[in-house]
Amino acid sequence: MRVVFDTNVVLDVLLDREPFSMAATSLFCAVEESRIDALLCATTLTTIEYLLGQTMSANRVKKVLSRLLELFDVATVNRTVIHAALQSGMRDFEDAVLAHSAHLAGADAVITRNGRDFRHSPVKIFTPADFLTLL
Repeated sequence: MRVVFDTNVVLDVLLDREPFSMAATSLFCAVEESRIDALLCATTLTTIEYLLGQTMSANRVKKVLSRLLELFDVATVNRTVIHAALQSGMRDFEDAVLAHSAHLAGADAVITRNGRDFRHSPVKIFTPADFLTLL
């Protein structure tokens, strides 16, 4: 199954945010073992760079982003994605962009902790724990 990880799941791993990091880390391991075909939305990478840059050196942040790019492919954000997100009926624009980027990339699902914000998503939504049960 091809999936896009929401930014909150990635940050759970990078920032070791308990109690969420355990399931998210297990998913990262599955990606590393090629049991999951996973992508990150392009906006996730820019958000992570900004947030980590508040507490880490620029060099360290680049290393983290490089490691993410070794594990994940990138789902594109373009005019089509932005237009679809604007028309989607999803209340959170950032989540709408991620969902429509996932759809354009041919993803089957988004893995997120805030499924409520993805009510009108064009792809299925799973929590990290729910997705782990599918593996």
